[in-house]
Amino acid sequence: MTDETHDAEAEAEAQIAFLRETPAADLLANHFFVLAQWAAVHLASTPADLGGAQLVIDAMSAMLEAGDERLGANLPLYRSALAEIQQVFVRATRATEPTSGEEQS
Repeated sequence: MTDETHDAEAEAEAQIAFLRETPAADLLANHFFVLAQWAAVHLASTPADLGGAQLVIDAMSAMLEAGDERLGANLPLYRSALAEIQQVFVRATRATEPTSGEEQS
């Protein structure tokens, strides 16, 4: 067995141990905020990637709906973060709509 193989196996074992020891609500909280950042990146691009952002926002919403109170004491924070990113999405959508004086295709 090479040192690289041994190191890779040790790393995999450490990752599995971390996953076993970490409460699911904590891991999901981390992933929820990674999703929020990802949605923000889609919305901040020029032009905004509304389709990508909507998919990520839908995943965030589904996570909160499925987890609900099991997500712990920070559930109001997650709901607030979701509401904020949804508002940014609405603003980005409106910004891409033609104004009344512009022709629509």
